[in-house]
Amino acid sequence: MDKTQQIKETIDDRIEKDLIGEMKVPKDAYYGIQTMRALTNFPITGDLMDTDFINAMAIVKKAAARANMETGHLDEKLAKTIMDVADEILAGKWHQEFPIDPVQGGAGTSANMNMNEVIANRGLELLGEEKGNYGILSPNVHVNMAQSTNDGVPTAANLAILTKLMKFVPAMEELHVQFMKKADEFDGFVKMGRTHIQDAVPIRLGQEFKAFALMLGRDILRVKRAMLAFYSVNMGATAVGTGLNADVAYIEACVKHLAEYSGFPIVSAEDLVDATANTDTFLELSSALKNCAMNMNKVCRDLRLMTSGPRCGLGEIKLPERQPGSSIMPGKVNPVMAEVMVQIGYVVAGNDLTISMACEGGDFQINVMKPVILYKILDSLKVMTNGFGVFSELCISGIEANIEQMAHHVSTSAGAITALNPHIGYQASTELVQEVISSGRSIKEVVLEKGLLTEEELNIIFNPYEMTNPGIAGKELLKK
Repeated sequence: MDKTQQIKETIDDRIEKDLIGEMKVPKDAYYGIQTMRALTNFPITGDLMDTDFINAMAIVKKAAARANMETGHLDEKLAKTIMDVADEILAGKWHQEFPIDPVQGGAGTSANMNMNEVIANRGLELLGEEKGNYGILSPNVHVNMAQSTNDGVPTAANLAILTKLMKFVPAMEELHVQFMKKADEFDGFVKMGRTHIQDAVPIRLGQEFKAFALMLGRDILRVKRAMLAFYSVNMGATAVGTGLNADVAYIEACVKHLAEYSGFPIVSAEDLVDATANTDTFLELSSALKNCAMNMNKVCRDLRLMTSGPRCGLGEIKLPERQPGSSIMPGKVNPVMAEVMVQIGYVVAGNDLTISMACEGGDFQINVMKPVILYKILDSLKVMTNGFGVFSELCISGIEANIEQMAHHVSTSAGAITALNPHIGYQASTELVQEVISSGRSIKEVVLEKGLLTEEELNIIFNPYEMTNPGIAGKELLKK
């Protein structure tokens, strides 16, 4: 290294110290030595911490500073400076100052200290002081006052998850609306039902879509139930849930301000030791998300089969055409929106497995695996919110029924003959099935030719609602 480069490095860097030793920090950076150590130690995923989590951490620091000021533990000028910087972060400033990986050792200490350092150094700048002059405004002494990583990070995690859920739940509800609209639109269209991927008995297309809607409705309820647990936070628990170094008045004030700044009805957990040590609320939410994702995969498999072909498959519905389907086959269009939803389901299932293992991996009073739990649950919420939005708008809302193709399947499928059993008997029905299959002719054509029923009687029996509601199709005919 030549002398010019040495001078440049000296100008561009500042030296900070911690209990391990000294380290160079970029002179203009608001983050400090602990962030630098995290950058060195944890180059894991290449991702950055979620923006909602960064903002949630800023809310935690703002609420804590105000509570410490109100209880007489923190100088008013310093407290207001911390709160001002937190507001800047919430306004979208300085997010580039949070460069660390979301997967990190230390149960989130790196994330907590990254926030503490940015607030301290930006605060020092606002106070007219040099960055790193922590004797005036310290990341640990002032910004982290009455806090621990073990209550600050989990509280911020709850706020970030709630923020994501406030976007995801409406996306679920909008998709539910679209399914119900299609259920109404398709209610009079009869198609073949299938079991074992084989012809069964007729069903209305609207009934299938209503079943999709009802299933999603249960998922919405499951997610909303799991969501309730995240309004309870362990703020004030400090290291192990005992609240050491946290004034009782501070805890009450901090939780009150968390509710005010976040807009959520935040309350203190019933037991801070329990809330600090255990992560079952994350597991419950992740399970609800996976349940929903797997249900949507089932829906997408059905849609892909119903739209298959379109000439050499079932071709019963038409999905909106979103893009050319092949670089070699002209005119091919694939069900890409259903395909991407299935892949989202696989992502969520994988995330749930990681979360399950990480939740099990906690020891004693703190689960050190919380960073990966949060990383994966926020990822599931993000991809599901995005996926549900485009799936609802670009796929479900534009589905069309191929009425002629569905009617053709019903008229030529042996499964529909089941409706004739009460009228012509099982033996005659069996013989009818064999002839329809061997001849390739329609049920109606063969029945009329054999004189088994009149055309009027067939029309009554094969009425969409007669065949697809509980009871005997054409029951009135049996009374004659």
